[in-house]
Amino acid sequence: MELSDNAKILLEDRYLKKDEKGAVTETPEDLFKRVANNIAQADKKYGAKKKQVTKTEKEFYEVMTKLKFLPNSPTLFNAGRKFQQLSACFVLPIPDSMEGIFKAIYDMAMIQKSGGGTGFAFSNLRPSGDIVTSSMGKSSGPISFLHAFNAATDTIKQGGMRRGANMGVMHISHPDIEKFIDAKIVEGTVSNFNLSIGISDEFMQKVKSREKFALKNPRDGTVSGFVEARNLLDKIALNAWKTGEPGVVFLDLINEGNPLPEMGEIQATNPCGEQPLLPYESCNLGSINLSKFVDDKGEIDYDELRDIVHTAIHFLDNVIDMNEYPIPELEELPIANRKIGLGIMGFTDMLVKMDIPYDSAQAIHIATAVMDFINTEALEASCLLAQERGPFPNFDKSIYSDWDEPPRNATRTTIAPTGSLSMIADCSSGIEPYFALAYKRNVLDKELTEMNPLLEEVLKKRGYELDVDELIENKGNVQKMNIPDEVKRIFKTSHDIKPEDHIKIQAAFQSNVDNAVSKTINLPNQATVEDVIDSYVLAWEQECKGITVYRDGSRVVQVLSTGTPKKRPRKMSGTTLKLQTGCGSLYVTINSNDNQIFEVFANIGKSGGCAIANTEALCRTISTGLRAGVPVDTIIKQLRGIRCPSPSMDKSAILSCPDAIGQALQEYSEVKVKEKVGGACPYCSGQLVFEEGCVHCLGCNFTRCG
Repeated sequence: MELSDNAKILLEDRYLKKDEKGAVTETPEDLFKRVANNIAQADKKYGAKKKQVTKTEKEFYEVMTKLKFLPNSPTLFNAGRKFQQLSACFVLPIPDSMEGIFKAIYDMAMIQKSGGGTGFAFSNLRPSGDIVTSSMGKSSGPISFLHAFNAATDTIKQGGMRRGANMGVMHISHPDIEKFIDAKIVEGTVSNFNLSIGISDEFMQKVKSREKFALKNPRDGTVSGFVEARNLLDKIALNAWKTGEPGVVFLDLINEGNPLPEMGEIQATNPCGEQPLLPYESCNLGSINLSKFVDDKGEIDYDELRDIVHTAIHFLDNVIDMNEYPIPELEELPIANRKIGLGIMGFTDMLVKMDIPYDSAQAIHIATAVMDFINTEALEASCLLAQERGPFPNFDKSIYSDWDEPPRNATRTTIAPTGSLSMIADCSSGIEPYFALAYKRNVLDKELTEMNPLLEEVLKKRGYELDVDELIENKGNVQKMNIPDEVKRIFKTSHDIKPEDHIKIQAAFQSNVDNAVSKTINLPNQATVEDVIDSYVLAWEQECKGITVYRDGSRVVQVLSTGTPKKRPRKMSGTTLKLQTGCGSLYVTINSNDNQIFEVFANIGKSGGCAIANTEALCRTISTGLRAGVPVDTIIKQLRGIRCPSPSMDKSAILSCPDAIGQALQEYSEVKVKEKVGGACPYCSGQLVFEEGCVHCLGCNFTRCG
């Protein structure tokens, strides 16, 4: 296999088998043999003999080892191992009862333990203050339960491979919608969830006509009040402008593409939004590496692409039969509906090899043409499988019920995040443009610098050399560097591309995808709230099924960390907390700017000069870190538990002044101490970027979403 050094490191760290002492016990080739062999066994269920199964195994092995197609991470983790849970994403219902809510939390835990992500609609829970007839009390509302789900996820580490990931969706008409919109406005809260607002066409029409919109109690459908539709969209946009969340999903557009409308409405998606699902459905995903299908003439090899699509559909359909589900309720619909999601990665690499700029009419044409081809061939492959194996069992309840030759799978195509997969395949992520063309990577305690290999190749052909350190100083962007303009035009990074051009590419792919598309619309720091609203409206008009925007520098936890502290505003508001330490009363003042903790001051009672000096030094260091983008919960984690010779003896159990400051920060921000992606990668301290609706590391490709 031709694997990059980074791919080898990632595979060894997260995918390859290890013994009880943590020593790696398989090679990358062994991994793909394990997966290919396991998934090929499903052919036996349909009468294949040993020779045919061996042929299938060889086909699966070749497409993976040649890095032309890779299945989602849980399949690579688990196929042929003890936990044969192979699906990437699930949607679970949350019934409006205490029993139903905590059953959902249990189900979530079982899924995340085995490596899957979960999505939930909180839309059916009665609003806060609503009557609970069984006890004649009042409901605490969906936001309180959102925190319960988040806390449960904190305790789960998915098979030792990654942290849990969730999506929470609430319909725009819910009476608690404003509370839901604000659920993540304080940095670090509900950090195990992506949140999206489920928006209807009716709401968007009322936004355009400046009308009021009705809020309805989901318990009985009664109208609980009216809001100005535009004001509510403004609130969503303001929060997204500030923090990158919530996202938006267009539920009517999603349900127009629902292949099983008789089985109910789709209300939620998986964690990154690309897979709308009914309750208790799951989906098996995989991605084709488009960078492998451009020939020496810069043209797409559609014949080879066709072969890979058919092999990939065969592979993903087999995954359904080889899957072992973590809870009994999941064993019915995945088999009855047989949804799969074949997507792509390496799209930007393909464009570069074809000498096409990402933000061009040509790129939109290529996006439309190549995905139309994949979608058409995926349907053809699924129909051919149905001739051998039968259509999916619920096809008579589907939009295909009157087809003479229905497909094997209710859905076939999805464009999912490919953070880890694209690193293994050594290609660009999903349909995203490049985020940076050079960056630093920490490997075995050594800091290495890397440049995009296609950029190096193109410059070399033109007789140019680029100083990689200079490129890194330019944040991985070549637009201000001394290289030919024709190179600059095809090597634009995310922030060089206008939001509307991001959206047009997403829409081009969405027009030929059964499910949805995971993509981030990057906005420059100077973008306005009105720019966010314009992006929402354009995405809706272009019939995207959802949209996630991220404005550069919009969080304290700046995902691409530049290490430059923000300037202090002239005026800020704050709170002073009194804590009793073993050295006397400690007064901790915490100031915020625009809901972001900005600085900390502390004054300790009657202590001597040395204690005062140390406390002042500590607070200055904390404040500098906060302004530079260090996550507040990371600081809390470092401070809490530090012990001095004179701990407090009262009920507060404060161990030291640093411990007290950590406690004050925790109380102020209501942040729980947890592992969390911050300004720097928790594994390699590399740059973290926000792409495809998720955070991942440019240095080691650590990701929250797989």
